[in-house]
Amino acid sequence: MSSRTRGGALVALVALFTAGYLAPYLLPTVVGRLSAGLGLTPAQAGLVGSVLLLGSSAAGFTLAARGERIAPRRAARAGLLAMAVGYGSAAATGLVPLVVAGAVLGGLGSGTATAVAVAGIAGERDPHRASTLGLLSVSAMAGALYLTLPHLGGGHAAPLLAIACAAASVWPVTGRLPGGTRAVREAVGAARGVREAPGPLPYRRAGAVLAGGVLCWSLAQNALWGVSGRIGLTQAGLSEVTVGAVFAAALGAGLAGVTAAGALGSRLGRAVPIGAGTVIIAGCVWLSSSAEDLAGFATGEILWNAVYPVVLSYLLGLAASLDPRGRWAVMVGSASSLGVACGPVTGSLLSDRAGYPGMGLVLCSLLLLVAAPMTAVARHASGRPLVPGSIRRRGGAPAAVLAGRGAGTALVPQVGAPEQEVAPVAVPAGRSVAKSTFRLARPSDRG
Repeated sequence: MSSRTRGGALVALVALFTAGYLAPYLLPTVVGRLSAGLGLTPAQAGLVGSVLLLGSSAAGFTLAARGERIAPRRAARAGLLAMAVGYGSAAATGLVPLVVAGAVLGGLGSGTATAVAVAGIAGERDPHRASTLGLLSVSAMAGALYLTLPHLGGGHAAPLLAIACAAASVWPVTGRLPGGTRAVREAVGAARGVREAPGPLPYRRAGAVLAGGVLCWSLAQNALWGVSGRIGLTQAGLSEVTVGAVFAAALGAGLAGVTAAGALGSRLGRAVPIGAGTVIIAGCVWLSSSAEDLAGFATGEILWNAVYPVVLSYLLGLAASLDPRGRWAVMVGSASSLGVACGPVTGSLLSDRAGYPGMGLVLCSLLLLVAAPMTAVARHASGRPLVPGSIRRRGGAPAAVLAGRGAGTALVPQVGAPEQEVAPVAVPAGRSVAKSTFRLARPSDRG
């Protein structure tokens, strides 16, 4: 695959990622406008937001199970069409059942688009860089919309129509995606420099722990994100224009954070950004939920949104590293969508029962609890060198000696290296040659 072709596919994946993630990023204004425009209670509006995002996570889990049997271009176009029709029809009516039905259809489309994008990003040479570009793009678009939407009148139509238009604008670039499942495997092999062979899902325990941790991680943050608009309007006493400006500034800080994460790359590994970043986010959640003025609200939201996409980019990169064909990336992304889906209703129920500060304390505690297992996965399941026993079994005594001295590690086969094919060699008649093979470790052959 030429560099131009790979670059075109990356542009399409980033655009698809942006469209798929836009609904969760606009969740506060969607939930707030559903409550104000349709006369719903905060809990009912949060439930509608959760139903929308449940559709998104359901589509992601479905594609994760059938990923290699679905053509990316066809799936991406189906998702974008569902987004345009679903969100567009929900914006065009004021009847609650039709709004809910349109939101569900749009959510299914968002999940499909996100799953295709995340699976494609996992096949890139540098998944962290690709996911960083996607987060930069969606943060910039959401920030621009938070500045624009307050000037387009009230009601629920404006944010939903904006998401539908974003989906329609991405349609033309889907022609750069692979058209069939065989093309996908060839694209992944060309991007990674290897030939992908079918095999069992690697790192099952680590992947399951990561998916569960990301689910709780996303739920805690989006429980607050779903009611952040109401906190700013009611508890902090701000106007809608001021709250929108704070959100835009927060997403601008997110752009800076993601840019810093892209520049930092893997210098600190993944464990430090994921663990320390989650602890910082927990403090920001408590600060935002207890804010009673502009200073406290703006500080919590801006610092929180500066760190959130940084940690998310490392989580997506970690998930992609567990399986180059993107199955864990899609599963973890869908678990994140499920947490996002449960966030609005969780935040609404907790704030109704315990108030905003009490809700923040509960969510802060949950984030601190999930920081440890996610950090452990980042330390032990991503890029861990071979243990001596594995080196002896797979690399022979010379490799073990090199590893013990700490020298020549580039020559030692690493965990996750693909299986190398053995090329047959023709031997002239009457001659014999000792046959020898060198076997590298599969991703699932953990020592």
